[in-house]
Amino acid sequence: MTFKDLNLIDPILRALETEGYTTPTPIQQQAIPILLQRKDLLGCAQTGTGKTAAFAIPILQLLHNDGVPTIGTRQIRALILTPTRELAIQINESFSAYGRHTNLRHGVIFGGVNQTKQVENIRRGLDILIATPGRLLDLMNQKLVSLQYLNTFVLDEADRMLDMGFVHDVKRIISKLPERRQTLFFSATMPPEIQKLANTILYNPAKVEVTPVSSTTETVEQLVYFVEKRDKRELLIQLLKQAKIKSVLVFTRTKHGADKINRDIVKAGIRSNAIHGNKSQNARQSALSGFKEGKIRVLVATDIAARGIDVDSLSHVINYDLPNIPETYVHRIGRTGRAGASGIALSFCDSEEKAYLRDINRLIAKNIPTITYAPNMQLKY
Repeated sequence: MTFKDLNLIDPILRALETEGYTTPTPIQQQAIPILLQRKDLLGCAQTGTGKTAAFAIPILQLLHNDGVPTIGTRQIRALILTPTRELAIQINESFSAYGRHTNLRHGVIFGGVNQTKQVENIRRGLDILIATPGRLLDLMNQKLVSLQYLNTFVLDEADRMLDMGFVHDVKRIISKLPERRQTLFFSATMPPEIQKLANTILYNPAKVEVTPVSSTTETVEQLVYFVEKRDKRELLIQLLKQAKIKSVLVFTRTKHGADKINRDIVKAGIRSNAIHGNKSQNARQSALSGFKEGKIRVLVATDIAARGIDVDSLSHVINYDLPNIPETYVHRIGRTGRAGASGIALSFCDSEEKAYLRDINRLIAKNIPTITYAPNMQLKY
């Protein structure tokens, strides 16, 4: 199947061609035809499945076909609500790429920066608004954003909204939306509270599910090092000094741990940065840009901060700490081995984390190969 088979309009097909996209991913194949019929959608999909294009392309097509007002200010007709600034910026970039040959206007708003420029952009008139919950509520309360003409609402990364404590804000925003609208709901996992929220805001939705969380990416080679907690730092530096590790995302369980490990890596003469919730928005964006552009080889991250990091050429993921939720392991290693490329996921497991490893093996229905680490041993990777 190609994008041409999905009945897309010429301006979008030309944009996709410029981007070098010819074959839709499974979620795009399933979701785009449903959304072009203006139906509600429940999508169970994680980052890296092509989810953004799956909703951005049909939104652009429907709005383009509906036409844009020739007089008066444009009103927001589509809202995409997403948990983090990084994800909001990436989604906005996607709308720029796929909508370049349409006459539609889109903008992004998020907290942590002065609101003036964002407000000016809204006042000039937008068809599509991408927003994080806190800033959107703030501007709605100031009567600077009106959603009365909205006809499409996307709730992205719903489970991450729950993790980050945004669910109440999300519910307040939903209560202000027009009842007659098309709603798209995306979540990588479906805990009970998220399932309940989906049930209350979706009308007779079509369900699309891709890459069930238990099936880890086939292209990712996995290995666990059994290592004493005190030796983890030494093992990490030894691994990072190998030239074959070109770009690596290192996961830690805590923000404090991310900063400490980043300092150790920098001290060893390796270009690295850390990204987590306590960093300012600008610091997070700067670290992410440096990593994407190859200026730094290593990005140390916590799970919440890493959600939305989409780097095509990531060669390795290292789990410095094993996560206590097995699904999180699957999300982490899914950052590498994308778009058919091979990837390597290395995990450090100390004696206190062996129960976590058992849970992960049970979830992915296979035992990850293990090596017992000894200082100065010859490393496989």
